[in-house]
Amino acid sequence: MQTTKPTGVIIARFQTPSLHEGHLELIRQVKMKHNRVLIILGVSPVKGSRKNPLDYYTRERMIKQQFPEIIILPLSDQKYDAVWSKKLDELLHNNFPHETFVLYGSRDSFMGTYSGRYPTEALPPVKDYNATAMREALSDKVFDTEEFRAGIIYNTYNLFPSVYATVDIALFKNNKQQLLVGRKPNESTWRLPGGFSDPTDESFETAAARELREECGSIETSAMEYVASVKIDDWRYRSETNKIITTLFATDLLYGEPAAGDDLADVKWITVTDIPELIRKQELADTHLPLFQRLADKYAK
Repeated sequence: MQTTKPTGVIIARFQTPSLHEGHLELIRQVKMKHNRVLIILGVSPVKGSRKNPLDYYTRERMIKQQFPEIIILPLSDQKYDAVWSKKLDELLHNNFPHETFVLYGSRDSFMGTYSGRYPTEALPPVKDYNATAMREALSDKVFDTEEFRAGIIYNTYNLFPSVYATVDIALFKNNKQQLLVGRKPNESTWRLPGGFSDPTDESFETAAARELREECGSIETSAMEYVASVKIDDWRYRSETNKIITTLFATDLLYGEPAAGDDLADVKWITVTDIPELIRKQELADTHLPLFQRLADKYAK
């Protein structure tokens, strides 16, 4: 037997450092309509992102501070709206099998994607509160409190271990007999051009082409050819959980003359067959030794 009066269910994310007036009014309006209120918090599969910086536990405690009587449940985001709708219905029915529900949110929330069994009602916004703008306003603020420092530690320790994707480029000329190397400011050893992949890059190949332009100027080369992927023993990450894995590409110079730019102070050509001797003399950067060895094995004849 189902109860006659439905339970009010608020579907939201609440990704703000505190409940703003728009949040509070949304909760108040639903509480005025229903004696029983639930809040379903959306949970992103991406931990610690700029769009979803707060985890479920942090948001639950924030809401419970002001509304301890409200039951709060997590619901994971899904690739397909129909699957998300089904899981929402199952979450409500499995936990409260004898109740009916009315789902509430703002007009631009879940209303357009929900296809489940329960009725929905959009509540008008009290004011144009922008959660993204609120997060950005705090993004460069440092507070002198233990709680602030504890929050940074909590967030850092709860992120997934990460791999930083980089690209390195072996630029050849003269039928792969000569290889371009570069030197960073205040360093004496030589390395391959390259750098970190960027979220705007469409592929590692485009990242490699971009890095080569930035560090070696306006030159024309052949298509990037995959050579290898290697974990890099970078001193900056040697004691860290996160590591660098680079993708090494080879390409041939077609037109132009490389000129040092961006992170490089100087560039020069070396003979590929000289790589073993340069390694012996410690003239090549230690972090790139596995890359140079791969190139020597493949191209030195």
